[in-house]
Amino acid sequence: MRSNLLATAIAASLGLVGLAATDVAHAQSSTELAELKAQIAALQAKVEDLESRADAQSEVNVEQAKVNESVAPTVDSLKKLVNDTKLSGRMYFDLTNIDQESNGAKTDASGFGFDIKRFYLGVDHKFDDVWSMNLTTDFQYSSAISSTELYIKKAYIQAKLSDAFVLRAGSTDLPWVPFAENYYGMRYVENTIADRLKFATSADWGLHVSGEAGSGMFNYAAAMLNGAGYKNPSRSKGVDFEGRIGFAPTANTVVAVGAYSGKLGKEKENTEALHTADRVDAMVAYASPNFRVGAEYFQAKNWNNVLTAASDKADGYSVWSSVGLTDGGVTLFGRYDKADLSKEIDPSLEETYYNLGVEFPVIKGVKLATVYKYTHRENDTTTDQETKEFGVWGEFRF
Repeated sequence: MRSNLLATAIAASLGLVGLAATDVAHAQSSTELAELKAQIAALQAKVEDLESRADAQSEVNVEQAKVNESVAPTVDSLKKLVNDTKLSGRMYFDLTNIDQESNGAKTDASGFGFDIKRFYLGVDHKFDDVWSMNLTTDFQYSSAISSTELYIKKAYIQAKLSDAFVLRAGSTDLPWVPFAENYYGMRYVENTIADRLKFATSADWGLHVSGEAGSGMFNYAAAMLNGAGYKNPSRSKGVDFEGRIGFAPTANTVVAVGAYSGKLGKEKENTEALHTADRVDAMVAYASPNFRVGAEYFQAKNWNNVLTAASDKADGYSVWSSVGLTDGGVTLFGRYDKADLSKEIDPSLEETYYNLGVEFPVIKGVKLATVYKYTHRENDTTTDQETKEFGVWGEFRF
């Protein structure tokens, strides 16, 4: 009997323990399930967030694509504008000492000084292979008004129909002076002779044609002009004409002649010109990277007497040369000018000019030259002016 009771008690105890264990296991399973559900919910929230972000990014991408599509033509236009437009600049300056005497007495032009002789800023734009345009400003100091002045030197539209025919309308280079400067090569040190003596100018307003043929062997330029120069685009009663033809037997050699005829813009509707200003030019030159030599001649008639009763003539010549001394571009150069300035009114009035210098390239676009200049203008009566100048001349360009 006791054995049965003991057995029954043990069985009951074991049943209770089993039930407790089952409850514990069930509780643990419920906890784990709750945690798993929480993790799934968190993952689902993250997936929904990512999907939301993806949808938002997709919308952004669509909008960005629309913006890019709308901006693309503007960007392409800006690229074309930048690629087809070129900026340029050039400055001529000097730091020198001048010793000038007039009839034995020193003048106020004597002394040390820094001068910016010219400062050009240019913009070139190419529309296509035929059409283009240019705007170039010219800055200088004017002793006449003791102030700086700003001019438009070039402003033209160009149509290049072929190498043999280029048409420009507006203010641009004249046929002679810039052409001679190109072979002379030292414009920043001094103007060529006709320009230096004010019997020519470098640019004017009008219609201009130029070109070359025979692989550059033959070249020409012609212009119908206002006549007063690029600084004065005012109207005149008639037009002036300037032209040039050149023959280049080699790539470095040229023989050229030129001519000018007109009233220099001085004849107006109510102002009669008494004379026509005429000029003839000639040049023979050789120019290579290491050596230059050349000679220029001009003869002018009534250049300063368009409105006066008196008639006059002037002529002069210039010879120059330069030679490279080193592979780095150090160059020795010199020039000599001689001119009769008034062959009829004051036949004894003449001028002698020469310079001698050494050029030193600094970096690309920058060069300096140490130069000595001498000018002597005299006649048999009242004029005896001697000018000696020594210093540094320079050119900056880009």
